Amino acid sequence: MPKTEIYQVDAGDAGVRLDVFVAFKEEQLSRSFVQKLIGDGAVTVNQEAVRANYRLKEGDTVAVVVPPPVELKVCPEPIPLDIFYEDKDIIVVNKPRGMVVHPAEGNYSGTLVNALLHHCQDLSGINGVLRPGIVHRIDKDTSGLLMVAKNDLAHEHLAGQLKEHTVRRGYLALVHGVLTSDLGVVDAPIGRHPRERQKMAVTNRNGKAAVTHYRVLNRAGNYTLLQLRLETGRTHQIRVHMAYIGYPLVGDTKYGPNKSHLLDGQFLHAYLLGFVHPRSGEYLEFTAPLPVELTAKLQRLGISENSFKDLT
Repeated sequence: MPKTEIYQVDAGDAGVRLDVFVAFKEEQLSRSFVQKLIGDGAVTVNQEAVRANYRLKEGDTVAVVVPPPVELKVCPEPIPLDIFYEDKDIIVVNKPRGMVVHPAEGNYSGTLVNALLHHCQDLSGINGVLRPGIVHRIDKDTSGLLMVAKNDLAHEHLAGQLKEHTVRRGYLALVHGVLTSDLGVVDAPIGRHPRERQKMAVTNRNGKAAVTHYRVLNRAGNYTLLQLRLETGRTHQIRVHMAYIGYPLVGDTKYGPNKSHLLDGQFLHAYLLGFVHPRSGEYLEFTAPLPVELTAKLQRLGISENSFKDLT
């Protein structure tokens, strides 16, 4: 059954286009789909149909009739997996750059989920048909380690560790600019960008606590290689935080320069993952080497593998 969501427009959203406002509030809906809903009369302002470009006023009441989600069949695909660990409860995989974690609009095949469904049939169903077994994710162009749950017990246990910030996660990133301090912490809340729905931003209005620790491993020219550790796991956290302090990731055209001659897609690798096994209670920790293509980029800059080969 469709559901109706009601939103009151406050001073902070006054002047925002209706389609932008609704797409921000209803994160699962694309802006183009929101525009279709508005055109169909499923979105009203003060009980009246208006155009998508209507500029909201403080005190407006926006009603959105959200259609029920359409269940999609996700097909298993024989895609090779780089498996670091597997037992009856969990799988730890090293995701390559360029692979989407789970199906979404525009990416219904070739994802990690398609590969996992071909590899095994026993994945947790907590996150539904599109995200079976997926406890957490990393961006398409971020490589590295992910933990996947094979059953609901494992899923709930691992999700609990993420919520309590006890999962150990380490990243390698190459950023524009030369950081003068060898160590640093970025403590700034992250939320959905107020105008651009596909982006996140440091914001106090709707942001959630986000903390990123960084350590300089090497400096070369106008670039810095960093080791990073997350206390929290907000969407695009490292990318947003580094751009916020003025050192965007190399190749990150969403939060950094519009073009990158060095790399297509952000230079970010989830090299370390540590957590408590959901059944045995044993602490497990894994490290994945930097992908060959990223190592080659560092070598072009004169950065040796010795800078990062023995990280923990």
